[in-house]
Order: sequence, then structure tokens, then C-alpha cells
Amino acid sequence: MTTPESETIVIIGAGVIGLSTALYLQSHITTSNNSTKILLLARDLPHTTSLNYTSPWAGAHYRPVPGTDPQHRREAAQAHRTYTHLQTLASTQPGAGVARCPAVEHLEQPPPGYLDAVAVEAAYAHVDGFRVLPPTELPEGVRWGAEYETVVINSPVYCQWMLREFVLRGGEVRDYTLGDVREAFLVGGAGQEGGTRKVRTVVNCSGLGLGGGDEKAFIIRVRNPCSVTMTRQNSDGSWSFCIPRPLGGGTIIGGTKQPHDWDPNPSPETRARILANAAKWFPFAEGSEGKFDVIRDIVGRRPAREGGMRIEVERLEAGDGERTVVHAYGAGGRGFELSWGVAEDVFKLMAEHGLVQQKALL
Repeated sequence: MTTPESETIVIIGAGVIGLSTALYLQSHITTSNNSTKILLLARDLPHTTSLNYTSPWAGAHYRPVPGTDPQHRREAAQAHRTYTHLQTLASTQPGAGVARCPAVEHLEQPPPGYLDAVAVEAAYAHVDGFRVLPPTELPEGVRWGAEYETVVINSPVYCQWMLREFVLRGGEVRDYTLGDVREAFLVGGAGQEGGTRKVRTVVNCSGLGLGGGDEKAFIIRVRNPCSVTMTRQNSDGSWSFCIPRPLGGGTIIGGTKQPHDWDPNPSPETRARILANAAKWFPFAEGSEGKFDVIRDIVGRRPAREGGMRIEVERLEAGDGERTVVHAYGAGGRGFELSWGVAEDVFKLMAEHGLVQQKALL
């Protein structure tokens, strides 16, 4: 006869949202006997290179996005909290792959949020050194620009660092492909050495929601060094960027956003256009002369969702009692920028529904 083990919270997905949530829960939950365990259940882990495992392919950098609708306001709050956490990591964890970096933005056809002074202030006020560039400092054709201090991330190093931290803090990781979110209760309930676990809560950070992806992204990794992260919006509404990766990770330049494009192969035409734009607009080191030492082309699927992320509680009836799924997926291309804010929101939602208790503040 097996003996029930302590309660286990299962987190689906080891992308940046799942990993951040796992670490946040480890740091903030408590029980009467501190016996709650956290199991990370994932099809892909940071050492894998699946097209659908988006996080290790990301640039990544922190860039606010102004707007006045509910989605933008919600994401602005999540981004602010993430920025604070990433700044701390840049100062205290040199091996995490996070570093401070100057940022510049040039927009030729700025969306309405960038022309709303209140929205811009709400989105950018928390970043160090922020200022809107006057017309005299804007390149020809650019209608809006800004500069500020931000952080850049070597995404594969960062994801591996977070997974390692999770394990060192007592977390358990299992490589498993789920067919349905309900399956996580069964898989998570099978303990080690024939034991059983009590699993009443699953946090769904599966990125795509265990469904299909909405858009394909194409970026290029080059060796050419770049001293700033730059973002440029073009007159046709497309975006270009360069992001230096810390710890010798080269520079990411991009990019494209192609909804419902399922072709996994990089496009030579797209590559040529991205490189030509980068040579024209971005401050690479002297001597580059418009030529790039390309390390690889990167194609990945962003887990986008209409209306922004789904962060909500779903109750499931089961024969042995009620079970709860906390959904947290669909960040699109903003997973790194929103990650720690989302993790905090997930924890607060769990606490509101009596699924966890918060550690006492000393």
C-alpha cells in the first residue's frame, strides 16, 4: 500500500514564463510544514532546440510598449515589475546572462500610443535615463525616438540558469509531452519509488496553451559586436532590431512576424532584407562595412494570443474532488519582458483562491 506524499504543484512548460513562475513560487509560498513541492513538467527544456520551444531563440531585450487599452495597461504593470527584477539580476548574478545596455528607438510611423504623452510616461517612466528625442536628434524619416537604459539577455544562458536555480532550490523536473492539461494531474500525481502525490493545482505555462502557434518569427545571430540595443519601426509598419547578447553570445538582428506561416525554413529573401536594414541603421563596430559574420538563422514560433495573455483560474471537477488549473500563456513576443510580472500575478491569483499561502515578511 502506497503512502500519500506531500502536496505537489505542477507547472507545465519550461519557457521563460514557466521557469520564472516556478522560481517565484519557490520563493513565496509556504505551508504549515513547508512540505509543498513544485514539479516542472515540460516537453522541451533549455538544452533542446525545438522550433516550438520559443524562449531560447529570443533576442532578448527589455522594451516598454505604450498604449491605453486594458491589455497595454496590464502588460505595462507586468513589465515594470520584470524590469526591476532583471536589473537586480544584472547586478547580483553575473552568470545569469543579463546585462545593462543603452537602448535607442526610432519609429517612422509610430502607433497612437507613442504619440500619447500620458501613455508614454506610464510605459517608460520606470526605466533609467529615459528621454524622448527632439526632432533635431532624429534621423531623416523618423517621427518619434527615445533613448534609455535597459537590460539585454542571452536567452539560452538565462533559461539554463533559471532551470539550474530551480533544481538547486529543491524543484523537480520531468521531461514529458502532454496531450491535455488534465493529464498533468495524473502524471504529476505519480511520485517516486511507487509513491503518490497530492496534486490539486496545475499552472499552465505551456506557451501555446497546448494548442497551435499563431505566428512565426525569423531572426539572425551574427558575431558582429554592437554597443547598444536598437529598435526601428519602418514606414511600412515592420520592425527591425539589434540586440547584443551578454557573455559573448553575439548579436541578434531581426526580424519578422508572420502570422499563420508554418514553414520551418529560413527565407533567403528575408535574410537579405534583415541584413541590409541592419547595415543601414544599426551602429555595429568599425570595420564591419555592412558585412556580417552570420552564426545562424533562427526561426521560431511565438505563442501569441488575441487579446494578450490568458491569466485566469479554471476549476475542473474530478471524482476525487475539485482540481484547479491556473492558466498563464500567450505572451507572444513579450515573454521575457513580462515574465516576472506574470509570475507575481499567478502567485497572487493562487493566493486569492486559497491555493497557496504567502511566506511571512520578516
